[in-house]
Amino acid sequence: MAAMPGTTFSFPQPAAKRENEIIGADRGLRHVLDAVRMVAPADAAVMIHGETGAGKEVIARAIHEQSRRSHGPYVKINCAAIPAGLLESELFGHERGAFTGAWTQTTGRFQMADRGTLFLDEVGDLPLELQPKLLRILQEQEFERLGSGRTIRVDVRVIAATNRDLEQMVRDRQFRPDLYYRLNVFPILVPPLRERSEDIPQLVWHFVRRFAERMNKDIDAIPDGVMDMLKFHAWPGNIRELQNFIERAVILSSGPVPRPPLSELKPMAMARPAEPASPRTLAEAQREHIVEVIREAGGMVGGRSGAAARLGMARTTLLYRMRKLGIEQGRTLSATA
Repeated sequence: MAAMPGTTFSFPQPAAKRENEIIGADRGLRHVLDAVRMVAPADAAVMIHGETGAGKEVIARAIHEQSRRSHGPYVKINCAAIPAGLLESELFGHERGAFTGAWTQTTGRFQMADRGTLFLDEVGDLPLELQPKLLRILQEQEFERLGSGRTIRVDVRVIAATNRDLEQMVRDRQFRPDLYYRLNVFPILVPPLRERSEDIPQLVWHFVRRFAERMNKDIDAIPDGVMDMLKFHAWPGNIRELQNFIERAVILSSGPVPRPPLSELKPMAMARPAEPASPRTLAEAQREHIVEVIREAGGMVGGRSGAAARLGMARTTLLYRMRKLGIEQGRTLSATA
């Protein structure tokens, strides 16, 4: 697909960044980074809430790196990715012969993280039968391996993350309340990407540079209209979805400008309204028609192929009509026309 018409934005030359530096920390994530700076030296348990792909693990690693444990190990485990029957062994380890197939003694993640940090991702998927043992180690900093009666003491800071509503799970008796309160000493909410669209240009530059270097391509500019469409997409998969989308764009590029598959994008302000239960008013019909035309014009309001020309009206008239009908971001979208 050809790049959208309009001016182009040249990528600035960035200052050197640390591998784990948080992109957007100076804008949409500023309050999250303020929380990280406060809690990192406190050594308290942290619960990171947020949607899948929003960057919870990056925040967890930032807490570890700014803590007194930064020189110790950083160990992570995804509680949803390991079968329930194996999760206890992964967390606490097992002795030789503890169960069929246990040929050797195995060290668990808690012991690996001694004097460091353990990141429990998707902690809401932790089986109920394991939760008392996790609660004990949080309270006492001690546990036993499977098949052993010997107590092992450790010094571990736990950072947990979830995309689930743990408070509701507690009410539904799917998660122990005492464990929830022990993990949720200092909660941090990572906002979804759709709520911090001001970070998207910086993230796009970061991913374009990464994939262009990996694929030995020279990409240094992007059309403004394309950037606007990236900013107004809902990104239900958050940063992970944006990263994969930019990787496809770089793969499709053969010149200095990326060629993203724009047909995959659905701007938030242009989502089709739900069918009303009662007959539509004239204003509702006009709104739906304008939204559809703007979508067909690829998000462009002005210009020879923009929505205003397709509707047979002046650009300023269309902008006034959009504001009156509550079609958001119309003024911003028109800035590229």
